[in-house]
Amino acid sequence: MRDNAKLIASNDAVKPLLELKNVCKSYGEGKAKTSILKNINLDVRDGEFIAIVGFSGSGKTTLISAIAGLIQPSTGDLLKHGEPITSPGPDRGVVFQNYSLMPWLTVFENVALAVDEIFKHWSSEKRATHSKKYIEMVSLGHAMDKKPAELSGGMRQRVNVARALAANPDILLLDEPLSALDALTRGNLQDEIISIWEKEKKTVVLITNDVDEAIYMADRVIPLNPGPDATLGPDFHINLPRPRDRTALNHNEEFKRLRAEITKYLMDIGIEKSSQEGGDKIILPNVRPNTSNDWQHDHSALKPTKDDIGKPKYLEFSQLSKIYPTPDGNSTVKVVDGFELSIKKGEFISIIGHSGCGKSTVLSMTAGLNEVSEGGIILDNKEVSGAGPDRGVVFQAPSLFPWLTAFENVLLGVDKVYPHATKSERNDIVEYYITRVGLGDSLFKKAGELSNGMRQRVGIARAFALSPKLLLLDEPFGMLDSLTRWELQEVLMEVWQRTRVTAIMVTHDVDEAILLADRVVMMSNGPNAKVGKIEEIDLPRPRTRKNLLAHPDYYKYRESLLTFLAECDKAH
Repeated sequence: MRDNAKLIASNDAVKPLLELKNVCKSYGEGKAKTSILKNINLDVRDGEFIAIVGFSGSGKTTLISAIAGLIQPSTGDLLKHGEPITSPGPDRGVVFQNYSLMPWLTVFENVALAVDEIFKHWSSEKRATHSKKYIEMVSLGHAMDKKPAELSGGMRQRVNVARALAANPDILLLDEPLSALDALTRGNLQDEIISIWEKEKKTVVLITNDVDEAIYMADRVIPLNPGPDATLGPDFHINLPRPRDRTALNHNEEFKRLRAEITKYLMDIGIEKSSQEGGDKIILPNVRPNTSNDWQHDHSALKPTKDDIGKPKYLEFSQLSKIYPTPDGNSTVKVVDGFELSIKKGEFISIIGHSGCGKSTVLSMTAGLNEVSEGGIILDNKEVSGAGPDRGVVFQAPSLFPWLTAFENVLLGVDKVYPHATKSERNDIVEYYITRVGLGDSLFKKAGELSNGMRQRVGIARAFALSPKLLLLDEPFGMLDSLTRWELQEVLMEVWQRTRVTAIMVTHDVDEAILLADRVVMMSNGPNAKVGKIEEIDLPRPRTRKNLLAHPDYYKYRESLLTFLAECDKAH
């Protein structure tokens, strides 16, 4: 009998803190019924850090909401300590992607609101001390009396984390809490969450679309296969010693193996084949836009050849600077100071750097949307003095007319730069590029009916359809989930390979910069930002993410960029 008692006690000791058994969730009835989650099985041990890698539409928020008790599963069992989860509770702290703070309350008051509700039996002094402890834990002691409107996005997310932790939960549920933040802020918050997890001995379930974030933070990474009928994929155990150093991981063979395996799994299950379908049925008409440099001298509609690809100094930045007045109006600040760079015709340049280093300022001056303070920009022997259709721009949020179809949105620009072409030729240009970005079956859908990823495809199609001399991309994939981002990177590379348009892309993503570029330009921190270092990316084209991860030089380039950013961070 004593042995049996020991066995029962032993089994109880290893019993999971959280159990999901055949959990299914669907909405609607009959023909309108949509299955979001199907047969989700998951055990989470006490003190474990789990990362679930999910993408848009995969059901990740539905999963986290079910664990939080905010929604009930249609079938299956969801247990904590063997007891069913039937409602929300302070034992599960939730941090969502969006900051749900009371704008009229201070940082302290937002956190104290939860503490006062949960720990009513404590003295007011003890509750106040408890609230302050967690605010200081997320490095916001100096901002205790500030209101959310006075805080940056990263600081507001810190308040959310502090509020969730102050409730003293057993499980911390993080639903993509860092995805809207810049790379530096995101990295700092990752380190803070890991530090809190280790000190507080919490169990953490993190939902993320970032493979690197998952591997860096978690004990286990589990993919959530896209819905409908979303299911969990295999467990990837992260056997990397802690504390983990981002730069050192580049030399770790286990990290490289895990990264390649998880990425390959996700790409195999999720990436649509739309970029490889169709597109060849429509032949691109052999006409050129009226933005050609010699248009006034030679009205031939035929496109010029690409014989001058590689022409040096096709685009030249000469001592480019941008000066803004300070908020008080009494002085000025030089955001960009003497940016100097020459770009060859047909070259693809990536610009990286921390937030506030002036990357987007350089791009907007090149687009002619922001006035140059000092120096100049020369494109194809002509100084840039304002906006023009010879430069195609793709922003983070595409500016489409929601009441027009994808076709009509692209046609607006094509009509302007191909007035000499026939109506049939203009239609073919539009259809060719929309099909090339994988939207052949959505030509006549209104922009307002399209997803973010689909709208961004229309923006890319429109930029290419103008046949610009220069393509300017300002973090065009920054607001998209990883799977959509990977797919659109492939689309961008494939279309660029055909056109060889000169291109500049601003990005926070080191891997994106290497994947796309011939050269990566690293900018020093602002103010007085300038070119800090240039890395030549000598990797074969055409490139794919899978091939890149296997290339012996890939991690060398990655370390070079990460080291530069880390040094900028220390200097800052």
